[in-house]
Amino acid sequence: MIEQINAILPQTQCGQCGFKGCLPYAEAINTGAADINQCPPGGDEGIAQLAKLLRVSIKPLNPEFGEHKPKQIAIIIEEDCIGCVKCIAACPVDAILGAAKFMHTVIASECTGCELCVSPCPVDCIEMRVVEPIIETELDFFKTQKYAAAQVARGRYEAKNFRIEKENKDKAERAKQKRLALLGSKPSLAN
Repeated sequence: MIEQINAILPQTQCGQCGFKGCLPYAEAINTGAADINQCPPGGDEGIAQLAKLLRVSIKPLNPEFGEHKPKQIAIIIEEDCIGCVKCIAACPVDAILGAAKFMHTVIASECTGCELCVSPCPVDCIEMRVVEPIIETELDFFKTQKYAAAQVARGRYEAKNFRIEKENKDKAERAKQKRLALLGSKPSLAN
């Protein structure tokens, strides 16, 4: 059931629902720790899909978690970017490219509009801009472009988390090997 709930969520990974991403929110919905109306990016359509899946009543979006907005993407004002990489670290789906001390850019097609890159920017060079909505003619939610885009974003989020976990394990292993090498090169205290 958690997988089915998560599949309906927009995969913005924004945390507006009060959880650290869509999967933790799906888990909370499944256990009853969260309600179906806490996802502003999903809006009324997402709430309706969750209600249908869970066979519960549709309810309005809880305003405590924010308001539904039209689809937005981040835009970096190039001439103002100082290359601090704080936005890159904040992006949950790796939709920002750049390197330290070089200008960054957003891959517009991959940006989920989560806004998590905006607040860490020390020079306020990131703006959120509304994009033209895709007019869906497909009635089955799971066959829509919106659903397909959410699944791509989910894959990017999972890939980033996997990469970070691997980097942390590799770093810990290197530190362990360094400690062992240092211990092995120290003269024995018994001599």
